[in-house]
Amino acid sequence: MNRRGFLASVSALGGALVSGDVRAFGQSDLSLQARPVWESWKAAFLRSDGRVVDTLQHESSHSEGQGYGMLAATMFDDEVAFRQMLQWTERQLAIRPDPLLAWRWLPGQANPVPDTNNASDGDLFYAWALVRAAAKFGDRSYLRRAGEIAEALAEKCIIAMPGASDKSLLLPAAFGFNHEKHVSINPSYYMPLAMRDVAAATGVTKLASCAQHGEVLLDDLARDGLVPDWVDISESGMKASEALASNTGYEAIRVPLFLVWSRMPEHRAVRRMAAVYGRTLQPGIGVPTIVEPLSGVVLETSNDPGYHAIAGLVICSSQRGLGATIPPFSPQQPYYPATLQLFTMFAVDHTVPECVPL
Repeated sequence: MNRRGFLASVSALGGALVSGDVRAFGQSDLSLQARPVWESWKAAFLRSDGRVVDTLQHESSHSEGQGYGMLAATMFDDEVAFRQMLQWTERQLAIRPDPLLAWRWLPGQANPVPDTNNASDGDLFYAWALVRAAAKFGDRSYLRRAGEIAEALAEKCIIAMPGASDKSLLLPAAFGFNHEKHVSINPSYYMPLAMRDVAAATGVTKLASCAQHGEVLLDDLARDGLVPDWVDISESGMKASEALASNTGYEAIRVPLFLVWSRMPEHRAVRRMAAVYGRTLQPGIGVPTIVEPLSGVVLETSNDPGYHAIAGLVICSSQRGLGATIPPFSPQQPYYPATLQLFTMFAVDHTVPECVPL
């Protein structure tokens, strides 16, 4: 299928294709030709005040969701939606004494932010969205805010790896993960492309070096199996977390997506996950969403299109194929797979255009 066919596929909503003349699908066309996908995402998950809701988590909102939504708004040239999300986030989550964001907001609570700890991936995507918005919408204040976040991330969430002081780790948050004898990390919080883009725009080079160290870390984790959701690192080595989720699940599903998007389709972690998808995907069967990392035994599956989209992208890009089994976008799926399906679109558009949906 060519790019013209890809555009029709990603824009299919409820079986209806985008009509009219469809040009070659490229980054400059995304905001126009795939606009129905974005409008359906907003209708499902973006409230009028700029709050992105996680429909499966009691309508809560997260710094992750706000950053994800703002990034998508820059991809679709939607400055109005970007400003709505930015203003809500600055009012409700930018309440810490530093430039980072509180990680979660709970509706209907007397204190909607009971925990002011941050989430480093949410901060990273928020800063990345601001960097892109500064260039796309011509507002330098966005870049200044991104710089503040980048500097705070480098100061509070990047530390030396235990037993290897020349390498750095990205902490999941400023507090709670740097223990006395080990550090707990979430491998899916590494998004190398975002880290490099933010570093280049703000001059906080520590983010770029951490991205490089993260790529090596992910490769090491994938030597014996899939990358787990959470990992404990000590001076004696690395292992799946003892206290947090140790399978390859809904967190780690982002690892191969982010690596492909970062132009590393041949990374070992991508190839590991591609092998699991390749042997388990069948028509009418759910895509693996929780897998035991060493044995590869599938523990849970889902039929949400967003997870199928990631699987199609990972298989196609790792095998350098032509065409991927990516389903049409559906706003009926929950926030998380729906948003990951948007990201799959961006990855195809920006880095692997040969992986058009079949």
